[in-house]
Amino acid sequence: MGKNATPSPSVKARITHSFQSQSLMTTLDARIDDIGPGSVTISAPVTRHVLQQHGVAHAGMTFAIGDSAAGYSALSLMPDDHEVMTTEMKIHLLAPAQGERLVARGRVIKPGRRLMIVQADVFGQRDGEEVHVALLTGTMIPLPTK
Repeated sequence: MGKNATPSPSVKARITHSFQSQSLMTTLDARIDDIGPGSVTISAPVTRHVLQQHGVAHAGMTFAIGDSAAGYSALSLMPDDHEVMTTEMKIHLLAPAQGERLVARGRVIKPGRRLMIVQADVFGQRDGEEVHVALLTGTMIPLPTK
């Protein structure tokens, strides 16, 4: 799939179905905002149920949506008979996760048959402005489903 290509309806459906199967994403009231070739954007509201003791979104929420955005970015480039799983993920917390929503923009840095290097940037949105709150880098492993 070329960089400017649009993912097929079957790729979008597979990602959407997999996303809807993640109970943590349901708990966070997260949604998929965009699916592109090698990129996925996921967002979730910052509610009182996801705050840490300082009144900002917990790093666990930041990590969860960032990891999922990066993972689904990798899945967007996989054949239909494959899934992906995180083998390692590092997070750099850059600023307190404040705002009405957190937005995670995942992308594939280097696709591969055995390993895929991925990245996600997470932003806090407030009043139309964005603050970069986290950078995640990691590795996904393709897994055959059959």
